[in-house]
Amino acid sequence: MKSSATDTLPRPARRALLKLGADIAVARRKRRISTVSMAERAFVSRNTLHKVERGDPTVSIGIYATVLAILGLADGLGQAADRTEDALGLDIDEDRLPKRIVSPRRRKSVPA
Repeated sequence: MKSSATDTLPRPARRALLKLGADIAVARRKRRISTVSMAERAFVSRNTLHKVERGDPTVSIGIYATVLAILGLADGLGQAADRTEDALGLDIDEDRLPKRIVSPRRRKSVPA
């Protein structure tokens, strides 16, 4: 049965998960790790591992992270939303910079 998470997932997110799952499957096979062994090492069922390799959005990110760690690929996960690489966020920050800076001693004091 198809979950509502799959139905409501934005298309770019769905594509990213499908690619991630396919890449995980290829990485596992390149390392000659069987599905049984990978599932045991990740403490998940083979069915859950199969969902991971299909990019199923109902699987927790913790399981994806565990599988990536087993494959030696977890470092990339930490870079997924790296704030130093967030072009839009950096642009927004720059737009919020003050147009000019007034020195505190140049401000006129307001009488009480």
